[in-house]
Amino acid sequence: MPVPTLIPLRRLFFFLCICAVSIIALYSVSHVIVYHIPLTTTVLFPVMTIFLMVFHLMIAGFMVMKYLCDKSRLYHIAIACAFSGATLFMLGTLSSYPDWLTCSPAARINYNDALIYYFFRNVLMAVLFLAAVILFKYRKHNMHTRSNHIIILSVIVSFTLAMLVLSWFVSSHYEGINVAFIDNMTLAFTPLWQKATGGLLITMWLVTLIAMLIITRLRNIFWFSGCFFCVFYIFTLTILLLSPVGESNNWYQARMFETIATLFLIFVLLGDVFTLYKDSNNKYQNSYQNSIRDPMTQLYNRSYFYDSLTQTIARVTPQQPASVIVCDLDHFKRINDSYGHLQGDKVIQFVASILQDSVRENDLAARIGGEEFALLLVNTSSEEAYRVAERIRLIISEHDAQSSSGSFPEKITISMGVFTTTSAGLGVEVCVQRADEAMYQAKENGRNRVVTWQPER
Repeated sequence: MPVPTLIPLRRLFFFLCICAVSIIALYSVSHVIVYHIPLTTTVLFPVMTIFLMVFHLMIAGFMVMKYLCDKSRLYHIAIACAFSGATLFMLGTLSSYPDWLTCSPAARINYNDALIYYFFRNVLMAVLFLAAVILFKYRKHNMHTRSNHIIILSVIVSFTLAMLVLSWFVSSHYEGINVAFIDNMTLAFTPLWQKATGGLLITMWLVTLIAMLIITRLRNIFWFSGCFFCVFYIFTLTILLLSPVGESNNWYQARMFETIATLFLIFVLLGDVFTLYKDSNNKYQNSYQNSIRDPMTQLYNRSYFYDSLTQTIARVTPQQPASVIVCDLDHFKRINDSYGHLQGDKVIQFVASILQDSVRENDLAARIGGEEFALLLVNTSSEEAYRVAERIRLIISEHDAQSSSGSFPEKITISMGVFTTTSAGLGVEVCVQRADEAMYQAKENGRNRVVTWQPER
């Protein structure tokens, strides 16, 4: 017996190919854009940060809505806190560019604070992504009680707040602790960033990516996008670590790549939302169709026929009449008793298909009883309705044991009654009753015929 792989190899290969193509394409786009913008444009980085902030806030909103739709998916809250916390960290990044609104060439920029907020943002997101994957793994366990949700949410929110507070203390806002990742004068990365911190962040994202791949097994587009996001952050960190000096191009390109990648993630989530909406709409449509159709013949049922007839009668005029045809199979009980109900069902389904194929798109065919059917023909005169009924009767009567290659045991015939109304004041029950009376008259006159209702004299 073959041992199942942790990740389906075909999915993994497809994921790696998409990652490679996406990284090459996004890197090329960001490279072209950044190197065609003058480096004196100090407003570029803050503007990209604002866009990234908005994108992160949108994703956090998506995650909260997903959780509210299904409380068993607690892992969505961890991802929501990751993106909402990242939004707050980017507010701190904007505070590192106090003069960006003035577009001054000599603007003051605190690169070290920006890198500190970037570091803590990565820690927050990597840890909460990992927490989301763990919560996903245990989503079917007995953990979805009110108390457990409160505890887990409290831990997630507390961790987010702790990261925000800690980042504020180690930045220039608090002089008691001095953490230096980059020299603001020379823009050279310090050994703390190059030899320890940067590598630590990449390791955290790698652990999160591997855990996400193994646990989720890339089972849907949502986790595909989550793994993409981990890869994007690993690559963004690599862009910064490859250079010993934090030159503007590196910062701009890393942020441009991150912005484009996050926008891509939003499109993926929008696609996921569209897919969920489409599936939900299809389920609703299927449920609705099941409620208005006869399960055996797929013709409309009695209730829907009467509702449609009510709406149609309200619009009829002498110039736009409506016709009702009531049909009943002849000697159907004999077929059931002699050949069994399975054979009777085949006859009913055959007749139903003939009726459905014989009406126009705006008309309606329904099964209103065991072997009784009804047709609603809009904007159809009595003479036209009679011709439709006669055509149907002839098609059905042509089928017997020989012509159907043994599918039917004997000749099939049908009796049909036609009634046409031109008055909107006539009740639905009256219309059906008169068509029914004409049908019974056809039965009395020898069956296998069409009779149009005539008033008694």
